[in-house]
Amino acid sequence: MIDITRRRLLGAMVAAGAQAAPLGRAVAQSVPNGQQPRFGLEDVTRRARELAGAAFEAAPPQLPDELAKLDFDSFRDLRFRPEKALFSNIPGSFRLHTFHLGFLYKRPVTVNTIRDGIPTPIPYSASLFDYGRNKFEKTLPINIGFAGFRLHFPLNDPHVHDEVISFLGASYFRFLGRGQRYGLSARGLCVDCGDNTEVFPFFREFWIETPQPGSNRITIYALLDGEAATGAYRFDLATGQDSTIDVQATIFPRRKGKFGLAPLTSMYLTGENDRRMRDGFRTELHDSDGLLVHGDSKEWLWRPLANAPIARLTTFSDPNIRGFGLMQRDRNFEAYQDIDLAYERRPSYFIEPQGAWGEGAVELLELPTLDETNDNIVAAFVGAQPLEIGKPFSYAYRITSLLDQPRLSPNGRAVNTFDTPARALGSGESTAPGAHRFLVDFAGGDLAYYVNDPSQVEVVASATNGTVIRSSVAANPHIDGMRVMFDIVVKSGQTADIRAFLKAGPLTLTETWTYPWTAP
Repeated sequence: MIDITRRRLLGAMVAAGAQAAPLGRAVAQSVPNGQQPRFGLEDVTRRARELAGAAFEAAPPQLPDELAKLDFDSFRDLRFRPEKALFSNIPGSFRLHTFHLGFLYKRPVTVNTIRDGIPTPIPYSASLFDYGRNKFEKTLPINIGFAGFRLHFPLNDPHVHDEVISFLGASYFRFLGRGQRYGLSARGLCVDCGDNTEVFPFFREFWIETPQPGSNRITIYALLDGEAATGAYRFDLATGQDSTIDVQATIFPRRKGKFGLAPLTSMYLTGENDRRMRDGFRTELHDSDGLLVHGDSKEWLWRPLANAPIARLTTFSDPNIRGFGLMQRDRNFEAYQDIDLAYERRPSYFIEPQGAWGEGAVELLELPTLDETNDNIVAAFVGAQPLEIGKPFSYAYRITSLLDQPRLSPNGRAVNTFDTPARALGSGESTAPGAHRFLVDFAGGDLAYYVNDPSQVEVVASATNGTVIRSSVAANPHIDGMRVMFDIVVKSGQTADIRAFLKAGPLTLTETWTYPWTAP
């Protein structure tokens, strides 16, 4: 079944009105010694450079009314026929399906395959699709193109080709590792994210290398276009328990703006630390529950996500970021109680720069949402120096899709966050005016060693614009770790950035938990 979700709809709605003037078909560059010319990233980069020098045209070609007027359910009924999959003659390898145009997906995308270094576009044919209950009075044009594509691979069973990656809507893409279910998305680029000037660049053309028999690796090239920038991308996908994509990209800015590199987008509605929105029986609803940042100082920061009542932007500055990601740490079905959506199997995506990106900040945008159909979380890296118009900017990174993170935040990590009034329910104890209590559970690393004697463990807690008035550490044998409790006092209407970690003597035992708190 076609996989259409909220982030794809958002990208399609914004980018549907954007279509650049067509360029000639790319020609692979010559190589010396009489070798066969091979298409590669340099060809896409040349296309991106030429495209950046041309005027951007926002008007897309008009779709036939039968496709443009499709509703959500009718569009989902347009299914690629699996028996028509490309690469199906290659044993034990990938299968290529395309997405049909229609509904919100009105901008044609060219999809090419590369064989022996030569790119060839996939021609549209109605025979590629099962139209389900849709009945069209007129025959569809033969050159309307596609909305995107996806690849299937025997990821979880040697005899079953599961969907492992898809590109559909603006520059959004998603991919999976073993045992995972689609949740958050990655994007090629975001521009002025969260501002009134935000625009959505889009991938207008793809080239997919013909895979090798039995190989779990495949290479995809993509040409980015948009009002703010063009770009050339290479995606080297390796599927497995934790699937990875090595990304190489060159951006050509068309105008000034805040360019977010390696952006991730997700959904957070409600959870243990933010119960502003409640569901009838599900206590937690989120694709990701925290942002993990690895800084140049080797410190690991954990920031629980929240469904903020108003838009909130948090920046984590660093001279040379080592990594960041939107993570789903809670893997217990009991937390979600959703048999169909399986939130406990949603992947985490972690970004690791390849080479130095320089000084900048990971920006976290949290938007308010009323239901689980809206992506309201965005994280991206924004460099301290703005990109220059017309000047290419190249960078590379690895993105990993995973369920567990044993190598990430290798010390103890925050697994639960709770906040509550600064006294027990029904207690008559007096509390300081404006006091609020936080409880954080840490587990992993060496914490199990101290469970029998938590007196050796110290909590280091601090708050800007506020005061920590008391704190304590207690063993939590249910997680083989520690529960930290501390009360803070913040003036009414003020926001405090709270930080806490555990140590034993000179040894740091955990990552640093950080959270913004605004006093009522």
